[in-house]
Amino acid sequence: MPPRTTIDFLQGTLPALILKALSFGPLHGYAVARWVERVTDDALPIEDGALYPALHRLEAQGLVEAAWTVSAETGRRVKRYALTAAGRRRLKAEASEWRRFSGAVTRVLGARSGRRA
Repeated sequence: MPPRTTIDFLQGTLPALILKALSFGPLHGYAVARWVERVTDDALPIEDGALYPALHRLEAQGLVEAAWTVSAETGRRVKRYALTAAGRRRLKAEASEWRRFSGAVTRVLGARSGRRA
């Protein structure tokens, strides 16, 4: 079996990662990607081709809202995304589900026999 790529692992988790990044305050897309990469020590690189469609889907679902502003760093117009109340609820649910799922996988991978304990 070929080794999995980062993209394989990101599939399905990118929306939760974006919501978490935005939970600290509004960010433009580039800052969202850099935050995830920094927090994961570059283990989860976020490609623009995945990030912006995901942000647009989250916006269409009412989980984030976007507004054009001027970047203090560059002086250029940027689109900043902010979490909505629905986005905060979704993040809480996603985080809970992820902890349950990852805990179950960890238990399976750490099992010492095929028998149930």
